[in-house]
Amino acid sequence: MAAAHPVPMHQRAPLILASASPRRLALLRQIGIEPQAVSPPHIDETPRRRELPVPYARRMAARKATAVAPAHPGAFILAADTVVAVGRRLLPKAEDAATARRCLELLSGRRHRVYGGLAVIAPDGRQVERLVTTIVWVKRLQTSEIDAYIEAGEWQGKAGGYAIQGRAAAFIPRINGSYSNVVGLPLTETVVVLAGLGYMPASS
Repeated sequence: MAAAHPVPMHQRAPLILASASPRRLALLRQIGIEPQAVSPPHIDETPRRRELPVPYARRMAARKATAVAPAHPGAFILAADTVVAVGRRLLPKAEDAATARRCLELLSGRRHRVYGGLAVIAPDGRQVERLVTTIVWVKRLQTSEIDAYIEAGEWQGKAGGYAIQGRAAAFIPRINGSYSNVVGLPLTETVVVLAGLGYMPASS
């Protein structure tokens, strides 16, 4: 009987989620991946002057990963950023009701894109980045629908002022692309990148 091949040490390295988003943590747990720690990055997320949605999503994901990595040597670092855009216009995370209302009024009756920036740093320093795009259609919203959504408060802290996994699901007749990307983390691409870098879940 042949002896089992030893597992390289880096494959058993811990996974650190560089995000404060409970949605990203829940998505990872949904597919059986449990980060050993959650380490939110403390960075300036202000878009640069005239910065477009795609480079912004890429930059934020990479910046989050590199900001957290020094505190966790020998670990896999997973970071992501979710950007909602109408054309070349980057919609903000809604921090107040007025911003959420403006976002919903802009999205009403049209399609938009959700860009998911993904960055993973391996224990040996290799870094892989991906960008995932999902097209989302929003039906024409009545003022009363927007009012009710604002009143429910689900928009708080959400890119573009809505959460597809909640009440806003009633506003979205179809999407083209990754659903989990709209929620906050493109799961298929995340698994592929982690596996490509040699990550092995502790339960494997």
